[in-house]
Amino acid sequence: MAFKGVLFDFSGTLFRIESAASWLRGTLAGRGLTLPEAEVARLAVALDRAGALPGGSPTVGAVGVPDHLVELWGRRDESAELHRAAYTGLARTVALPDPALVDALYERHRTPEAWRPYADAREVLRGLRARGVRVGVVSNIGWDLRPVFEAHGLAPYVDAYALSYEHAVQKPDTRLFAFACDGLGVAPQDTLMVGDDRGADGGAAALGCAVHFVDHLPVEQRPDALRAVLGLAGGTGAP
Repeated sequence: MAFKGVLFDFSGTLFRIESAASWLRGTLAGRGLTLPEAEVARLAVALDRAGALPGGSPTVGAVGVPDHLVELWGRRDESAELHRAAYTGLARTVALPDPALVDALYERHRTPEAWRPYADAREVLRGLRARGVRVGVVSNIGWDLRPVFEAHGLAPYVDAYALSYEHAVQKPDTRLFAFACDGLGVAPQDTLMVGDDRGADGGAAALGCAVHFVDHLPVEQRPDALRAVLGLAGGTGAP
């Protein structure tokens, strides 16, 4: 089937957040702080296990969400305030050398420097544009990711964004996918959803979209998984 529109998830699909160690090092450097490398490594593991890095490893939260954050965690992507409260709450479960690092870490993850596009992201988005396929981004998120696309030169290939915090609804709720399809002007039945989370992104199927999954892996370990989308989208335009 030649789809008229393709929706992409953001984190773990088109982009990947930096490692927890890089995240911590960048934040420390921004505040003019230094720690022994062994301490940086220890704290990075602790933050990762606590799930404090948004978009981090799919195994984050290995130690479990604390009871006082469980309800908040379930709604974290419905607003900017909830998102910040959830992730800074998890960061506070780790004994950091400076309490101000909690907010600084949260701010760091919202910067374009903290994100890298997958190696084939530009090729695929450009190829879809060449074939006349409309492209949207659907993300459970608590902040505006458009500057990340702009900084990495991918914004010209995106026609619409449906961000959970802007609509107060999060995947797998079909309403978020409906907002995205409406933004593209494409019917769900003519749309492919591409994501890494079978629970969240798989919700598009209930609206009538086709769904294709990629693995949530570091950029270096997933060089070309998105290229399959060009074959699924059909058409003959050159990327």
